[in-house]
Amino acid sequence: MEDRPEATSVPVDTVHAFVGPVAVLAGGGLARRGPASAAGPLIGTTLAVKDVIDVAGRVTGAGNPDLAASRPPAERSALVIDALVAAGAIVVGKTVTDELAYSLGGDNVHFPLPTNSAAPDRTTGGSSSGSAAAVAAGLVDVALGSDTGGSIRVPASYCGIYGWRPTHGAVSAVGVTPLSPSFDTVGLLARSPTLLRTAAEVMLSTGARRPPTRRPPTRLAIAAELFDVLDPGIAAALRAAVSERFGGVPEELTLGVDLDECLAAFRTLQGAEAWAVHGEWITAARPALGPATAARFIAASKVTPAQVAEAQEVRDRVRSAVRSATDGGTVLVAPPAAGAAPLRGESSAAGERVRADTLRLSSVAGLAGVPVVVAPGAAVHLGGTDVPLGIAVIGAAGTDLALVDMLSDA
Repeated sequence: MEDRPEATSVPVDTVHAFVGPVAVLAGGGLARRGPASAAGPLIGTTLAVKDVIDVAGRVTGAGNPDLAASRPPAERSALVIDALVAAGAIVVGKTVTDELAYSLGGDNVHFPLPTNSAAPDRTTGGSSSGSAAAVAAGLVDVALGSDTGGSIRVPASYCGIYGWRPTHGAVSAVGVTPLSPSFDTVGLLARSPTLLRTAAEVMLSTGARRPPTRRPPTRLAIAAELFDVLDPGIAAALRAAVSERFGGVPEELTLGVDLDECLAAFRTLQGAEAWAVHGEWITAARPALGPATAARFIAASKVTPAQVAEAQEVRDRVRSAVRSATDGGTVLVAPPAAGAAPLRGESSAAGERVRADTLRLSSVAGLAGVPVVVAPGAAVHLGGTDVPLGIAVIGAAGTDLALVDMLSDA
């Protein structure tokens, strides 16, 4: 029998970040492509895994108990897990996700609400809610998440940590439960930009197609339309944080995109793909879904081919606009969310407004398929306490590591 690390418990009562009992699962045992490295770049790094990503021997429930009950334990780990474990990382548990990853709220009716250690009276954001909570609380060094419409970027901003949404297709999604494959990415959350970069470089080795690296970043520009979504006070706080981090507020650049049009196109394309992935199972199994998730799938089931074609035209225009803005080495500075994290227990109507405004922002990079890195930024004073608000940088396809380096050096 192969040697494995001694199991150690992880305290989770205060954050509810993990799915079920948590113990060290890794070492050589998880990596079917070889044992963990004794001297890899991630040696001793603790890693949590969003419960849409397969870990050998564990059921991937994707935040829904009925889906979990219908699945056997994964026979092998996702390719990205293999790579990280081979580099020395130790997987310590699966983390809670918003149901089927179809939300930005950070809540799931089937699990306790994860605690945002940076702002305990506020949500973590989602759908990589448990991964963000675990990193923010210091329970793990890094955590894997997925980002379709902002599900890494938003929790990173709300929890005051670093987050990376890769160039679409640059990291393998083999062994990951999909939601909307043309938007889905597998990325990271971390407290340290150095650790984020090291793990990101390992993960980029798994992609079937490495996108060409564009020119290194040569200048910063404020994405004007994206800042226009913010309330004036939030925008001012974020501009001040950008000035402090980069030594001045960059010039403004207008992308020429309509954010309402971007939101509508994203929702149409995501919904059509989500129904194509999960519709047959939902129709046959009639699983217990939370009200918000159920409503999204009902809407998704009604998307027509004509609506998809129209939305694809919008996507093509957005890709062209972002490519034109970034191909020469320009990096766009943007808010990763439409404001600070909502209060826990805020009404669903208020939550949907926050989600819609945030999706207006996040849909641009999603439609374009480009990388985004989020860093801790402003601290806005709300309700007598300082609440985190991140800074996002958006680059051309293939500039993932350059974006991390930019925030590390700033």
